[in-house]
Amino acid sequence: MAENIRLEIVTPEKAVVSEDVQIVMAPGTLGEFGVLVGHTPFLSTLKVGTVRYTDADGNDRVIFVSSGFAEALPDKVTILAESAERRRDIDLERAQSALERAQERLAMERKEEIDYIRARTALEKAMYRLKVAGAKRG
Repeated sequence: MAENIRLEIVTPEKAVVSEDVQIVMAPGTLGEFGVLVGHTPFLSTLKVGTVRYTDADGNDRVIFVSSGFAEALPDKVTILAESAERRRDIDLERAQSALERAQERLAMERKEEIDYIRARTALEKAMYRLKVAGAKRG
């Protein structure tokens, strides 16, 4: 059996994940990256997306993250995220409502009245939350 690496995902409010895993895949701002035990140390910024990992028992897991930082060491990956949610913690109704609000804002005729970057980020976050939760979008 291969060695495991420690995964810690924390937000300003709480620790979301703290467990030994086989592999971690994260959404770096320059592209997705993977980390196995023994990886060369590095730091990366994260974009909105999903952290995927295989736990020590071989189960695939997915966590929504909305930007932050990742530090990879040979025996540990630490993710400091603005927010992070496990599949079971995502409020589907809230995510669907956020998606619809963002779509409405982006569809406005008078674009100068909206903060485009903020609306686009809200749309992206809602889409990833729904993706992680396994919901179908309308």
